[in-house]
Amino acid sequence: MEASTRRSFGSDNNAPVAPEILQAIVDANEGDAVGYGDDPWTARAVARFKEHFGNSTGVYLTFNGTGANVAALSSLLRPWEAVLAPASAHLQTDECGALERFAGSKVIPIATSDGKLRPSDIEPYLLAGHGVHFPQPRAISISQAPEFGGVYELDEVRTLCTFAHAENLIVHMDGARLSNAAVALGATLCEASADLGVDILSFGGTKNGLMLGEAVCFFKPELSGDSAPYVRKQSMQLASKMRYLAAQFDALLSENRWSRYAAHANAMAQLLYQRVKDIPGVRVTRSVRCNAVFATLDRRAIEAIQREFFFYVFDEALPEVRWMTHWATTEQDVEEFAACIGRAVTEQ
Repeated sequence: MEASTRRSFGSDNNAPVAPEILQAIVDANEGDAVGYGDDPWTARAVARFKEHFGNSTGVYLTFNGTGANVAALSSLLRPWEAVLAPASAHLQTDECGALERFAGSKVIPIATSDGKLRPSDIEPYLLAGHGVHFPQPRAISISQAPEFGGVYELDEVRTLCTFAHAENLIVHMDGARLSNAAVALGATLCEASADLGVDILSFGGTKNGLMLGEAVCFFKPELSGDSAPYVRKQSMQLASKMRYLAAQFDALLSENRWSRYAAHANAMAQLLYQRVKDIPGVRVTRSVRCNAVFATLDRRAIEAIQREFFFYVFDEALPEVRWMTHWATTEQDVEEFAACIGRAVTEQ
């Protein structure tokens, strides 16, 4: 049976499960195991995270990215406290107000041209005042890699964390694509997050080869006190058959698989960029550092390409499209997609 009538450059969520990850699930499917994380697979997965991020890291596996972000921030925020985030953040645009509903904490969106926050973007929101009439900023949330493509350079994150801590703000990183960003930066996972001052991380697995699963990593467990396990349960992110989530992370964080999968996805995006950047009528609009290519082209050409390949129009007004690659994208996929783009643009 065909997986789809159209091949996808729409999202790394559309990728199949990596064979090593699927095998890890099969291998875990043997006999009985105590539920809710009291099993050897979860112990091994937590140990893997500590190998990468440090022994003091608190690790809580979750089902999905929205759940990870909500569980992470809800463990830290009181209902009158707010999180500052780029207006483009997944937390703001693609989670249906989940944090506001679950925690009662407001997300305050900050408009930026590139989806990145800088101290100068945040400062005005710390001066707003209004006392009890205004939600009190307590955290900032950044995405690595940002939703608009590119990456935060290591120094940018370090500077932002230093500023935030001086203002008594907690730094949350939505790391759904942290693996891609770390590879692009030539850094380890820890060097791209905890070492820079990030306090809490939503670590992505689903977009990098897993069937499902993310992880909340507390680099300063004292920030959440004893709330994290209870919030995970209340937010419906505590898996009863935890071993099947854990086995995937054990495999992903072993034998450099996280890096290998992400490096391939990034390389395929670079190949796509090279193939389309000189096509007349196609303008690549944003830096290609990870596994996303953004471009503008004729609306009729977009419609023609979408008859053969699936992808999203990122900004209908321009129109600007987003083309995503993943661990399983092949060079042939890219070549055929680029050829389709060339034909569609030429025919308009």
